Amino acid sequence: MTDLLAVTDHPSPNHDDRPAGIDMIVLHYTGMETGSAALARLCDPAAKVSAHYLVEEDGRIFRLVPEEKRAWHAGVSHWQGQDGVNDTSIGIEIAHPGHEWGYRPFAQSQIDSVLHLVQEICMRNDVSPLRVIGHSDVAPERKEDPGELFPWLLLAEQGLAIAPVLPEQLDTAPAPAYETCLTMLREIGYQLEGVKHAAPVLAFQRRFFPSALGRGLDGPTRKAISTVHKVFTNT
Repeated sequence: MTDLLAVTDHPSPNHDDRPAGIDMIVLHYTGMETGSAALARLCDPAAKVSAHYLVEEDGRIFRLVPEEKRAWHAGVSHWQGQDGVNDTSIGIEIAHPGHEWGYRPFAQSQIDSVLHLVQEICMRNDVSPLRVIGHSDVAPERKEDPGELFPWLLLAEQGLAIAPVLPEQLDTAPAPAYETCLTMLREIGYQLEGVKHAAPVLAFQRRFFPSALGRGLDGPTRKAISTVHKVFTNT
C-alpha cells in the first residue's frame, strides 16, 4: 500500500478476515487519558478491540490493522440496514480524552492528519461522503464519539462527509411531524427498531445539528432532520 502521509506501522493482533468489501469509514475518539494508553489497549490481545488507524493529538498516524482486514472497532452496530459495520468499514481512532476525561476541541494538527487520512482512504476504496460517519451514529445507545465538537464541517468542505446543519440554514416551512421524522432518521441510516428513540435523536444532533444537542425532537431538530434527509435521499 502506498501512502502519501507518513504512517507508522504498529500492528495489533486484534483483527480477522473481512466478509465483504470496504464502503464506510467510522470515526471514533479513544476516550482515554492519553494516546499511548489507547494505543496499548488497541494492541492488547486480551482487550479484543482494535482499529485500522490511530491519530495522536500531535498528528502522528499509526496503522494498527491492514485495511483489507476487519478491525474490531464498532462493536454491536447498525447503519443503513446493515448490522455489524466492522464488516465493511475502516475504523479511525482519534486520541482524545472524550466526555469522561474532559471533552474539549480537537487539536488542529490532529484534525489536519485526520482530513488527509480520510481523503486517502476514500480515494483508495471509493467511499462515499454519505458513508463517513461517527461511532455514535452506528451505536447510539452505547456511544457518543467523536461527539459534538468534532469538526465535521471541515471534512464536508473537502467533499469527504456530509456537512452539519447550521440554525440559519433551516427553512421557514413548518417542521415535519414527529413520526415523519422518525421515518426520516431510519432512511438516513439510524437504527430505530428495538431502540429508545431518544438515543438516535441525540446521535443525530451530535453529528448533524449540535446547536440543539439534548433538546429532543424540537422544531429546529425536526427541520434539520428533513434537511439532512434530502441530502441522503437526494430528494
